[in-house]
This record gives sequence, structure tokens and C-alpha cells, in this order.
Amino acid sequence: MEDLFSIKSYVYSFGVLMLEIVSCRRNNSFYNAAWGLWKDGAWLQLMDPVVGDSCTENQLIRCINVDLLCVEEDAADRPTMSDVISMLTNESTPLPVPTRPAVFTGRKEVEVMATVCFDLST
Repeated sequence: MEDLFSIKSYVYSFGVLMLEIVSCRRNNSFYNAAWGLWKDGAWLQLMDPVVGDSCTENQLIRCINVDLLCVEEDAADRPTMSDVISMLTNESTPLPVPTRPAVFTGRKEVEVMATVCFDLST
């Protein structure tokens, strides 16, 4: 936001992108709504039905958890990309509980329409 980019900025962007893919919703601070649904245990409401057909419930929960870790408000609390890859590929790795996500205010985004199907097990 202040023209300061770091490794953690890229982690944040990755988290936003992954939340967009999982939910099939454009970035407009919906990750704050995602955080509320996560806290309420209603994470299934985030899922795009197409994504739900390509992965298991545990994979989806894990992906959302990691995505929310990536958009943590404090950059120091965000994982590294190496940690993100490890958390997504090693289902036996325990995950930290996400805390409050950063708030996005400002910039107009260019809307890109895409259909994305993926399987976290590959």
C-alpha cells in the first residue's frame, strides 16, 4: 500500500489469490468475511461448488486455513512461501490458528474471469 514490497507481501498476495480460487469470488475484502465464516466454523460457505468436487473436505479446510494465515494483519505472523508449500503438501503438519486478516482499502481491481479446478493432492 505504501510502495513497500517484501517476501511477506508476496505471501499475502498468494493468500488472497487462493481465497479467490477456493471461493470463486473476486477480491473485494471478502477475506474479512472469510475470517468471520472461519471463526464461526461455517467455512463450507466459502467454497465454490466446482472446487468442492475436486478435493476432500479436509483438503479444503487446510487450504482455507493456510490462505488465512497468508493474509494475517501483521506481516511477521505470515508464513514464508516455503512454509505455505509444506503446509499444503504435508497433511500431517499441524497448522497454526489464523488470527485477524489485514484490511484492504483502496485500489480498483481489474476483473478477470476464469474457471479454476484443482486438486491439492497433486
